[in-house]
Amino acid sequence: MHEVKDCSLILEGGTFRTVFTAGVLDALMEEKIKMPYIAAISAGAINAVSYMSNQPERTMRVLTTYRNDPRYMGVRNFIKEKSLFGLDFAYNIVPNELDLFDWETYYNYPGEVEFGLTNAFTGKVEYKSAHSMTKTCDILQATCAIPVIFPEIKIDNVPYYDGGLADSIPVKRAVEKGFNKHLLILTREPGYVKGSSKSNQWATKLFQKRYPRLAAAMKQRANMYNETMHYIAELEKSQEAFIFKPDRAIKSFESKVDQMKANYAIGYEHAIKQMPELKQFLGISQG
Repeated sequence: MHEVKDCSLILEGGTFRTVFTAGVLDALMEEKIKMPYIAAISAGAINAVSYMSNQPERTMRVLTTYRNDPRYMGVRNFIKEKSLFGLDFAYNIVPNELDLFDWETYYNYPGEVEFGLTNAFTGKVEYKSAHSMTKTCDILQATCAIPVIFPEIKIDNVPYYDGGLADSIPVKRAVEKGFNKHLLILTREPGYVKGSSKSNQWATKLFQKRYPRLAAAMKQRANMYNETMHYIAELEKSQEAFIFKPDRAIKSFESKVDQMKANYAIGYEHAIKQMPELKQFLGISQG
């Protein structure tokens, strides 16, 4: 096992774009690389939990098996749970009954792991320990709670939404934690610049009265994302960041299983190809 000492692992979200992330992390698991600190947002956190539980191929298997299952994702879920995703099915029945999650290994992961959630009252990101997550995946549900297609997720009676609304790529959190090097797995193609989408504008108006600070954060989301990408580019120039990203655009809501598998393969192959350089960056001997 290679326990890295001085580098963070940062995982961007992106719904089904993160099958690319799953490919990279599976390659890391093959090499028995353990990171001392992980900060993950939204669907990036879904990948983090399989990495923590040391279950390679699990994320990819679950996503491809259930992507087109209406219990997992379908409009009928709105009737019962006010959600496009079946919350009980995806976050309870799948991990605890259908594709068993290794909770013991997960809770014993040796590093510090945090998932970012957006507090609906403050509009600010909060980081919660992944080790405190319940077996119905409360923190995971909260960081993945995309406004409108998810309900708010309450933890300790505080409503939360998708962590990416307030901090899309939590590298600055890792800097605050004292890490000087960062391994980032991103899910957007090179050159991507975020704009303000019509769906985001509509959702912002919807939340304006109930959660004005959340709405304000949503208005600034594109600027925040682009500023963070500029910051990451500077880290890369100074050799403080090692970055994996897909070389082509990946659909956030990809529904074709063959394409999802291809996107996973891109991530895995990128990681295998760059493994010698990555190990050098991480300070792992090549012997």
